[in-house]
Amino acid sequence: MVTSKFLSPKNDVAFRKIFGSEKHKDILIHFINDVLNLKASDKVEKVTFLSTIQDPDIAYKKESVVDVLCTDQYGKQIIVEMQVSPQKGFEKIAQYYASKAYSRQLSSGQELGGRYQDLKAVIFIAITDYVIFPDKKDYISNHVILDSKTYERDLKDFSFTFIELPKFNISCIEGLSTIIEKWCYFFKHAPSTSEEDLKKLIGSDLVIQRAYEALNRFNWSEKELFTYEQEIKRIMDNQAVEDYMKQKSREEGREEGREEGREEGIRIGEEKGKREGEKEKALSIAKAMLKDGFQLDKVMLFTGLSKYDIQSII
Repeated sequence: MVTSKFLSPKNDVAFRKIFGSEKHKDILIHFINDVLNLKASDKVEKVTFLSTIQDPDIAYKKESVVDVLCTDQYGKQIIVEMQVSPQKGFEKIAQYYASKAYSRQLSSGQELGGRYQDLKAVIFIAITDYVIFPDKKDYISNHVILDSKTYERDLKDFSFTFIELPKFNISCIEGLSTIIEKWCYFFKHAPSTSEEDLKKLIGSDLVIQRAYEALNRFNWSEKELFTYEQEIKRIMDNQAVEDYMKQKSREEGREEGREEGREEGIRIGEEKGKREGEKEKALSIAKAMLKDGFQLDKVMLFTGLSKYDIQSII
């Protein structure tokens, strides 16, 4: 079995090594500028990493920790998140992350001092390995707050960019025409990229080359590779548990259905038996009444039997 030279950037350990380390800051800066299409004075020139724990009180939960959190030279906070496992309502989680980063800028003392005007914008970038917006065709979407009538952007402190990898369908190097497409190809096909393909992909973009070099397993220590493999195992274990629970739920549902079916069958049987018993009793009474000389209409009225039922016993 041939082992790929390049690891997967979708793995949390690999993702943070590339985009969340001091050693590879230039890759992160390049990526942010490319994805957001920042130009001139808006471009990110430098970043400072911050703690990725959004809520220390619940830091043991994955949802309280982001992959990368940094500030640029203007103090804007930028969150970069890789999401592999489908998570219902991730768009709400994204807003939670952004709001936590926004509110954490102020200490309690600053809040009392009324320094809300010092709050800096928060930019949220997510790369997902599943579809979040099924009604959207494009693999990349940008979301900001606009006036619903004039479409003016008066509230400028929040923006969200989502890259949905399943919607990115370019699978050959020759089909790539933009730097964003190169990044999407990197995320989606890095483990299967050959050296020949890599030369075509890089072109003059040395930062893309650096990103691939950071994924080269031969540049990883044994400890780092072990951590990478443990992350794969964790995801597989979680998936196995989820699959088991789904299977268990389906089996319980089928068993519940069978039990309900049995109970319904018993109920129907009992009702049928009761009806048949009551009819037999009525027929017995009808026989006695006919023997005693009662007219047919009187027997029908008294027993509730039909004319056909009574004639069957005469």
